Amino acid sequence: MTGAKAAVQWLTSVAPDPEACRWEWERNPTGVALLPAGRAWDVLILPGELGGPTLDVLTRVIGRPGPVLADFGDVRMGFFVPAGTAARWLGTGVRTAGSGTWIVVPYPGRSTGGVRWLVPPDGSGTLTDPALLELAMHEAAAGPAGNEGR
Repeated sequence: MTGAKAAVQWLTSVAPDPEACRWEWERNPTGVALLPAGRAWDVLILPGELGGPTLDVLTRVIGRPGPVLADFGDVRMGFFVPAGTAARWLGTGVRTAGSGTWIVVPYPGRSTGGVRWLVPPDGSGTLTDPALLELAMHEAAAGPAGNEGR
């Protein structure tokens, strides 16, 4: 199973009631559902001005990172990382969603007014390695400063 069907199955696997989650996606006018973080994945939430360049670095380095969400206006971007990462994250300026938190998730491949997938899940369970994400963040943050003298 691949594509949106596999992505839906992967995302709803963490829901307390997978059918209720599917129902929300199908019938809720906003097309979003709340899913618990900390089971199959955590989310590291970067400010948009860092998240966009970080996603660019990751895409250049590995091609396709794990799922990435963006909110309205790309003010914040959420990178899906392995469960447990939020509890160990020490960086500043990055919000975390781990065990005991919930995130707003749109149906894979569908745009909504407030939250959208920049990199939709593919159903394989691929997540972004937090160490690689941190390195990409450093490179993204240093990018403009490193090019000033050129």
